[in-house]
Amino acid sequence: MGKTVIITGASGLIGRHLVKELADTWNIHAVSRKKHAINKTDISWHCIDLEQDFDDGSLPKRADAIVYLAQSDYFRDFPDKAINIFSVNTFQVLKALDFARRTGVKSFIYASSGGVYGFPENSVEESITIPASGNIGFYLSSKLCSEMLAENYAPYMNIVLLRFFFVYGKGQKRSMLIPRLVDSIRDGKAVRLQGNDGLHINPVHVSDAVRAISHALKLKGCHRLNVAGPDALSLRELCEIIGEKLNTTPTFEVNPSAESGNLIGDIKKMKSLLVDPVVHFEDGVQDLL
Repeated sequence: MGKTVIITGASGLIGRHLVKELADTWNIHAVSRKKHAINKTDISWHCIDLEQDFDDGSLPKRADAIVYLAQSDYFRDFPDKAINIFSVNTFQVLKALDFARRTGVKSFIYASSGGVYGFPENSVEESITIPASGNIGFYLSSKLCSEMLAENYAPYMNIVLLRFFFVYGKGQKRSMLIPRLVDSIRDGKAVRLQGNDGLHINPVHVSDAVRAISHALKLKGCHRLNVAGPDALSLRELCEIIGEKLNTTPTFEVNPSAESGNLIGDIKKMKSLLVDPVVHFEDGVQDLL
């Protein structure tokens, strides 16, 4: 194994699966607040809390790629956790980019969010203009800010900005959207819907997300790419699929006067440059039951 990759956020949902995916072909330096119990012995773990400043001298002096997956846990806690959010989502990204430039890293992959688009009426392509305003909220603004910072480093390395849409899968925190829907339906709690059917999304299974990152490591140049799943579904449809799996009928609390909204990522570029997502929601959600 000749190539070396540094993965931040290595103990998170995508990080754990990515480490397993790359472990047989890359030398992995995993950055995390704690070592995760991954059954691979040749992974170098760096216990670093990105909420705090740190000395990058502990990282390898040479790496071929950095995959920045770390993100603040406090996405609901602005303004109380604004400093934490900005540190993990933006300031440390800049430090990682500077480290990459100084040490000759060839590729930098940044995990952004489809949420930076807001809630447009139609599916969103990467080429649309996103207004520079605070309307998307502080957390997503920090993500968008990091995208812009990263693009400035394109003359020095390959830059790939991956906008993930509602990643879900085995081992995910139960506070996230899809596990939360599963638990609500299992417990007989009503799911709130804005409009009759609720938000329309195309969530991506973690296995497809990891395959996309693996292919992104091979790209040359600077790219913005949506990473989303093959099925565009309303929250009502998601819940009905989950209900069938649990053999229970979901209940809803509907606000009929509200707009349902859309956050559906166009995946033509994903299919062309990365991978074609293959895990349909009715199969992937089984991991969370």
